[in-house]
Parts: sequence; structure tokens; C-alpha cells
Amino acid sequence: MDLDLAAAEHLLTRTPDVVAALLGGLPDAWLHRDDGPGTWSAYAILGHLTYADATNWRPRIRMIREHGAGRVFEPFDREAMLRDAPEAVDVLLDRFRTGRRRTLADLALDGGELDRVGSHPEFGEVTMRQVVSAWVAHDLTHLGQMAEVLARRHRLDVGPYRKYLPALDRVAEAE
Repeated sequence: MDLDLAAAEHLLTRTPDVVAALLGGLPDAWLHRDDGPGTWSAYAILGHLTYADATNWRPRIRMIREHGAGRVFEPFDREAMLRDAPEAVDVLLDRFRTGRRRTLADLALDGGELDRVGSHPEFGEVTMRQVVSAWVAHDLTHLGQMAEVLARRHRLDVGPYRKYLPALDRVAEAE
């Protein structure tokens, strides 16, 4: 199936609002709860999404535009957000929303560029279409991960309903 750029932008534009609706106003015990070593809390996932916009998606799209496959993307540090000093969730949500808005405005994605090629440090040549598709899938995957880590807070409280809630027993490692 071919990338629908308008739908991709629609999803990318709305992700910060979805995250804000899910996390805004939650107590720290919910925000920072994870499933143990090697897993992320909803707060860490928000940090990861924020960091990814600034250091992964935006630079890679720009690099494809400016250098094509002539320059290899910088490797992405998937856990950089874990080394940052914690800040209030509302501050981080605002940084994510502002950064995403700026990224989409700066990039102004163009369907005519989707076949342009860049150079990934692990995969070799990738197209702009693949980068944008991965960005959308990345957002959606982490929205699901965020919801699941929050749901697992009720793992023992749901009693027999657990039989029909498989996400409560699915513990995903960090990306």
C-alpha cells in the first residue's frame, strides 16, 4: 500500500494531543510506572517521542533533501531521554507539541520527494517514503505501548477479566 501523505501528516499532527489527553493530569505514580528493568514508563515514552523528533526524524528528512544518499544519517540514541533530568509532564508535553508543530512546518512534506533516497547507518539506502512511514508507525507503536504500560497498573486488580485483557500480560521491552 502506498503512503498517503495527507493521512500521515494528519496522524503526526495529532499525536501530541493524543499523548496530552492520555497523560495530562495523571499522578506521578502512573506516569513513571514501568514494568521493570529494560522497560519504559509512559513518561519515558513521551521523552523518547520528543527526542526522536529533534534528533531523528527532522535531521534525517533534511539530510535526504540536502545530501541524498551521499551522507549517512547519524545513529539515533533511543534511550537518550533516560539521561535527562526529569521535568513536569506538562512541560514535556508542551515541548513535544511545540517541537512537533515546528518540525512539520519546517519540513513541509512533499509527495514529490517520497522516492528520494538517504543513507541509514544500519539499513543502507532508504527512501523518504520509508522514513515518513516509519515515523508514523513509530508514533502509533509508542501510543499503544504507552496505553499498555498504563493499563498494566491494573493487572492484579481486574480479577477474572484479565482473561480477556491480553495487554496486561504482554510486557514489552524498551524499543
